[in-house]
Amino acid sequence: MTTRPIVGITMGDPAGNGPEITIQALARPDLYQRCRPLVVGDAGILRQATGFVNRRDIRIHPCRQVSDALFTPGTIDVLHLPLIQDVEHFPMGQVSIEGGNAAFQCVRKVIQLALAGEVDATCTNALNKEAMNKALAYYQGKYSDGYTHFDGHTEIYAAYTGTQKYTMMLVHHQLRVVHVSTHVSLREACDRVKKARVLEVIQIAHQACRDMGMDTPRIAVAGLNPHCGENGLFGREEIEEISPAIEAARAEGIQALGPLPPDSVFSEALGGLYDIVVCMYHDQGHIPLKTVGFVYDRKRQAWKAVEGVNVTLGLPIIRTSVDHGTGFALAGKGVSSELSLVNAIEYAVQMTKGRER
Repeated sequence: MTTRPIVGITMGDPAGNGPEITIQALARPDLYQRCRPLVVGDAGILRQATGFVNRRDIRIHPCRQVSDALFTPGTIDVLHLPLIQDVEHFPMGQVSIEGGNAAFQCVRKVIQLALAGEVDATCTNALNKEAMNKALAYYQGKYSDGYTHFDGHTEIYAAYTGTQKYTMMLVHHQLRVVHVSTHVSLREACDRVKKARVLEVIQIAHQACRDMGMDTPRIAVAGLNPHCGENGLFGREEIEEISPAIEAARAEGIQALGPLPPDSVFSEALGGLYDIVVCMYHDQGHIPLKTVGFVYDRKRQAWKAVEGVNVTLGLPIIRTSVDHGTGFALAGKGVSSELSLVNAIEYAVQMTKGRER
């Protein structure tokens, strides 16, 4: 890519802290040296957010189309979607149908832009799943092409891009984790540990690492049970599903290693032994990554750092995201950290370079 990539950034739920961390992130002039950021959202909400973070010096530039954007430091280009009827009286920190619909429409639009080639990558702020699904049900699919429920961003992207094989990857510096299953109950997650799906995730992880510039990535595959089942004593998933998937991956030339004990594999990955870890369920991957990425300050009784990037793998377009929720309790107070969003934008830029290889 000869020019700086255009990164489409959704504003997130307008009742959350997405708009204000977007202002803080895009107030960094150096970011414009690496990409051309374009916010997809309601310009009125973004303008209001400049007050929350005391950055009235930042100009909000509403755009009707991508070609209207200026991409100039000190000015934030917003592909304006008039989604909030009364910005001044819109309730912060609350679940609402209006907020849920606004967040969803921003995601839908940025996907359309990416599929049309108008943006090179997409980056999402957090949406509230309850608010979104209340909106989808309320409008009965009127503004969502017939869809009335989504589990989250990942499923929206899969549906609108027609992707069947995909997974979530979380990243914090050199620690990367991908998941066999995500937003399902733990009981169902165990049932989803099947050879075909484990192999599929190994393959997706391998390709993702290749796209990031690693020629021969080392892929650790975590077990499901304590001590990887102790040869069937604590469960047979490792024997019947996970090991056969690893063997099949190796037959394809993939450096898949395991199954490895979940209580030690992440420490090994942090130490550089592995490039990525395939996890069997949501919390198996989320807990270790957020333990290193989320730092709580005991003295200040506040978050010192909230870092981490969420990437959807297997899509025909690039999607990264913050690795935290909507922050309803912090919304409008100007105290939320923008680091996760900055990292997500930077990672999106990195992925555009990787796809050039």
